[in-house]
Amino acid sequence: MIDYLKGVLAELTPTMAVVEVNGVGYAVNITLVTYAELTGAASCKLYVYEAIREDAHLLYGFSTQSERSLFLQLLSVSGVGANTARMIMSSLSAAELREVIVTENVSALKNIKGIGLKTAQRIVVDLHDKMGKVELDATAPTLPDSGVRSEAVAALVMLGFQQTASQKAVEKLLKETPNLSVEALIKSALRML
Repeated sequence: MIDYLKGVLAELTPTMAVVEVNGVGYAVNITLVTYAELTGAASCKLYVYEAIREDAHLLYGFSTQSERSLFLQLLSVSGVGANTARMIMSSLSAAELREVIVTENVSALKNIKGIGLKTAQRIVVDLHDKMGKVELDATAPTLPDSGVRSEAVAALVMLGFQQTASQKAVEKLLKETPNLSVEALIKSALRML
């Protein structure tokens, strides 16, 4: 089994990276989060999940082991295949997805293309208790006070904005200025949305 690939980034698209290792090019399916990490890089290291099927051998690559672990947790849910898991992880960062599952935010999962209500509920039910077991990435930034974040996101959703877009705007603002008040956070997010 392949654990990771480290080599020259020969080609990059939003859904696939070709990593050349010792003269062999490996086509690796990636998420949008990994694509953003790789943009502009000449070389890379991707942690790989290898899916061997009757008709194909596919590689799925992630920039961190934490992302790969979360991907594998999603695959353990009945009805979630590799492409569905990749779609989920392209829509939400690993930290956002953990928060959505821990807070049992089914509507945020349901807003992802291809995820229905039953699948979203199954993901939350199956993974809620396992989220503590997922190894946290030591390089991931620590998230500021979740009370301020969740209050701002709830306010934006009540104003009619989509949950996912609201969460991304709030996260971006909190990364830039971690000590924003709820009011300032909402006002800044409204300008972004």
